[in-house]
Amino acid sequence: MVNLLAGPKGTGKTQLMIAKANELVKTTNGNVVFVKKSHRDTQSVSFDIRVVCMDDYKAITNIDEYVGFLYGMYSSNGDIEVIFIDGILKHADISMENMPRFIDRLKKISETCGIEFYVSISAEKDELSSINMEGCSLLN
Repeated sequence: MVNLLAGPKGTGKTQLMIAKANELVKTTNGNVVFVKKSHRDTQSVSFDIRVVCMDDYKAITNIDEYVGFLYGMYSSNGDIEVIFIDGILKHADISMENMPRFIDRLKKISETCGIEFYVSISAEKDELSSINMEGCSLLN
């Protein structure tokens, strides 16, 4: 399942994602990963959650490399149950134009690896109309 959290910049999506991650880490049997663009705002993420800051991986510049990175995380830790991706439009070359392709790739990872994704997008809900919502949930 791919869960989407949409809204304009500055509407509290990051805090909602952190709260959800902190809640889920208490009840999942596997690992929770929180992927962010930078190291900002990570101090309130539970110590039990693996935080990955994409600024540390500047070589990842496009969707294929980003998806490969996600598969790499899973291949090194098959116990990952949930991955949070905060502010996806700040990562690699991911834009609203190629968001449908990216979400489809996440759905495939979710199906094959059993990982649930939570993705925040700085966009209005009506801007997500090009995304095939089958296998997705809109959280707000």
